[in-house]
Amino acid sequence: MRLRPVLYILGVINICIAFAMVAPLIVSFIFKDGDTGAIAKALSATAFVGLVFFSIFRGKKIEVGHREGFLIVALAWLNIGFFGALPYLFSGVFSSFVDAYFESISGFTTTGASVLTHISDLPHGILFWRSMTQWLGGMGIVLLSLAILPLLGIGGMQLYKAEASIVTTDKFVPRVTEMAKVLWLVYLFMSIVLLVLLRISGMNLFDSFIHTFTTISTGGFSDQNISIEYYQSPIIESIIMVFMFLAATSFALHYRFYNERFKVYKENSEFKFYLLVLFFAGIIVTITLRIGFYDSLLSSIRYAFFQVISIQTTTGYSSTDFTRWPQLAQYMLLVLMFIGGSAGSTTGAIKCIRILLLFKLGYRELYRLIHPHAVVPIKLGRMVIPPEIISGVMGFTFLYLVLFVLSSLVLTSMDIDIVTAISSVGATIGNIGPGLNAVGPYSNYSEIPFIGKWVLIFNMLMGRLEIYTLVILFTPAFWRG
Repeated sequence: MRLRPVLYILGVINICIAFAMVAPLIVSFIFKDGDTGAIAKALSATAFVGLVFFSIFRGKKIEVGHREGFLIVALAWLNIGFFGALPYLFSGVFSSFVDAYFESISGFTTTGASVLTHISDLPHGILFWRSMTQWLGGMGIVLLSLAILPLLGIGGMQLYKAEASIVTTDKFVPRVTEMAKVLWLVYLFMSIVLLVLLRISGMNLFDSFIHTFTTISTGGFSDQNISIEYYQSPIIESIIMVFMFLAATSFALHYRFYNERFKVYKENSEFKFYLLVLFFAGIIVTITLRIGFYDSLLSSIRYAFFQVISIQTTTGYSSTDFTRWPQLAQYMLLVLMFIGGSAGSTTGAIKCIRILLLFKLGYRELYRLIHPHAVVPIKLGRMVIPPEIISGVMGFTFLYLVLFVLSSLVLTSMDIDIVTAISSVGATIGNIGPGLNAVGPYSNYSEIPFIGKWVLIFNMLMGRLEIYTLVILFTPAFWRG
């Protein structure tokens, strides 16, 4: 294991984070809320450490192997969580490191789980940084670095494999560096379009930036205590619904749409499954709300589909307090926490393509009971899925469920009620944010005990890095040789 390239690239990433802090620093200058000094100190500390690592560990030729790639990605997310917490600590928003780190990791992993109780009272610079962490984390700070590292003479494929351990069949550019640039270009374009639409819809410019950052990243941090409900605007809700849906769709499909138009969506099995799940869940929740909660069908449709899209895309916005809904509607939202959106998007959870492949695998086993000698390949469209991908999907899903069970066990052992424990674990592994009961949309995670917060921080990282990237570091084979 060569630590020199690991520390060098961590220095590069720190410099990127320090550069990103310039934006909230400018915002703090404009609004003069008293957080300028805190952000400036955080920027200076982050830049200093980055420049030291960059200078000391710089070499003529930096080679990143497979193992170094996994270690860099894991350490990068732990590192950005630490330095991302500094503005909170220096400004006095949090006196506890675990709370500041929780908020920072929740931002960068686009989870949206918060320990803040009075969000709208925070200084504008801090609010801007809080939402910006989600925008940076949405496409992946390591993926951003992939576009920079070639300029420094470093290849990025090993980092990409560790950062994006996703199941997807879309390979639309030949080089990982070009792919990183293309993905960020799509990401930026969607962000600009959403920013303009939110501003036109009546949102002020600052709030438009906040909700652009946290919608495109499917992060869900709002600068209002009651999230999107604050605006009481069907137009704003509709715009955000559309972009949550788009952000949880594979960005490779969006890029291919430029040349191939709607054909790419119609022919993509995962996209059709994603659309089917959203529609099916939306109809069930709508009917449940119409029968047992709202008097109006229109209100039932409005709130049901917003919340279904928000939860399945793992954004976590709320347009109402869904913890007051009938039990069936809440159960549907809990199920959606495990499904998520498409692979190759900013969404979390297990993802539709894995769920779809598991359904196909289950059907194949039933078919073999009837036709034991039949050879039945598993296909997505016309593509035959190799056995190693099926094996990887099964392994990932197993580890995901094991992590869910063990984490829920730890939280319930702290005398946390079972609904709060299960939903908070599901919401953090899936990078969703709000759960049910004590961690619902009108509540937060501040009452979770100290150890429980660290468990949920670990869950957020495991969910964002698709489990394998962190688990592999705990295997003896990884460190041998």
